[in-house]
Amino acid sequence: MKNEAKATNSVYLQGRVGSPIEYSHDLYGERFYEFTLDVPRLSEHLDELPVTASETLIQGLCENDQIAVSGQFRSFNRPEGERSRLILSVFAREILPPQPSVNPNSAALIGYICKPPIYRTTPFNREICDVLLAVNRAYSKSDYIPCIAWGKNARLLKSAVVGQKLEVTGRIQSRNYTKRLDDGSSQVRTAYEFSIGSVELMQKESEVASTSDLAPEFGNGINGSFAALHDE
Repeated sequence: MKNEAKATNSVYLQGRVGSPIEYSHDLYGERFYEFTLDVPRLSEHLDELPVTASETLIQGLCENDQIAVSGQFRSFNRPEGERSRLILSVFAREILPPQPSVNPNSAALIGYICKPPIYRTTPFNREICDVLLAVNRAYSKSDYIPCIAWGKNARLLKSAVVGQKLEVTGRIQSRNYTKRLDDGSSQVRTAYEFSIGSVELMQKESEVASTSDLAPEFGNGINGSFAALHDE
């Protein structure tokens, strides 16, 4: 994707509305609602993905309906006590009838690495690399998207520097992890992330600009959320 005019954040999902449709918030006089979309994988596992849609789009929509959603993978920061938590959701621009012949989970991002990548191997020697991308959108806002790469893509990204511009394609996935709480107890939570299928480095290392102010408004929200991906 050499064309810079191409959208930096695009998502297409197909699946079943898997939860009640509940009011979320108002913005500029428009009401927004949230629901979960159950998106099948080839393995028959379901990714249970959060969707945010305007009141206009959800007219007549009911739990268990089969739909397609076209939009963007977005983030926002939710305060939790003295810290903050990065919340991820698919922001719907269109809700459409599903098409059986279309990939039910495809996404593409163009963004900048805003935290040092975290590379590790599993007990079965599978290589994994976690990358946090800052993806620009209109009105000087950015979305901060946790991404996970495997195998050769993990090896490619493990030494990438903060500020490196990437183009990635893949899918959005959900997975459960166990969060250890301060009181010694544990809690099962759900993480959402972009699973990288292909990646392109859009700059040479010598062309990477300083990005020390990429994500100042998120502070602990980014650090805490990124760390949670490994707290299993």
